[in-house]
Amino acid sequence: MFAQYILILSLSIGLYNISNAAVLRDLPYYQLLGEKDDEKRDEVCQLDLAYPDDQENFKTIVWLHAGGLKRGNRYLPGELRKAGFAVVAVDYRKYPEAKCPDFIEDAAAATAWTIKNIKRYGGDPNKVIIAGASAGAYLSLMVGLDKQWLRKWGINANQLLGIGSLTAQVITHVAVREESKTNRMTPVIDQWAPLRHVRKDAPPLLLVTGDRELELLGRYEENAYFHRMLGLVGHSQNELHEIKGADHGAVEKPGHQFLITFAENLTLAE
Repeated sequence: MFAQYILILSLSIGLYNISNAAVLRDLPYYQLLGEKDDEKRDEVCQLDLAYPDDQENFKTIVWLHAGGLKRGNRYLPGELRKAGFAVVAVDYRKYPEAKCPDFIEDAAAATAWTIKNIKRYGGDPNKVIIAGASAGAYLSLMVGLDKQWLRKWGINANQLLGIGSLTAQVITHVAVREESKTNRMTPVIDQWAPLRHVRKDAPPLLLVTGDRELELLGRYEENAYFHRMLGLVGHSQNELHEIKGADHGAVEKPGHQFLITFAENLTLAE
């Protein structure tokens, strides 16, 4: 049945070229990792892969979309593709139909699929960067910092080349707090907070927020504290950028440029 599905998949959505890029659409990443079929989950948990078909050993960005963990759909950011990266755009389950940690598990599974499979398309599995905006940035930090999520797939999170976070909550996400009936104005730092998982040996980190006077709640201050704590534990490869004049919704587009520069400068450890 699985083999038949892959054959149908290749015939129906297939591989097609856009300029010097090839694109694969609607890949059910749990199924492709060999997980038991789950129709409801697999209808949502799909990814698209765009990669340069004229290069080898390229870097790949796993991209997780925004939407408060409640809405939104995957898309392939054109700026990242034009910069020469492969991009994996991921859909994950949403609250309230999904509960914590379903969406974290999904982000980790899509990242694991990428690391395990990007070589067959010409990419380097040691040059995978996980990144996202807002809720997607929160998921990127959770997967990259709390090593249990990739460990399930036999992967050390430190294999990631970097983590890119565009205006993430680093305390426990508001949707997770909503699930536990916590007031959205009450800050929580528990196991579901990236801040809880600050560690010296984490991959290089990019943190971008909007203007501290225009951002959601204390988003800049959260990230500034997170940045400070990374330094205090001895993590040396992290950077924080505040985009003056930008509110929360205006961070992503200029944030892509920060992500491109960050990703271009990342190198494999000697």
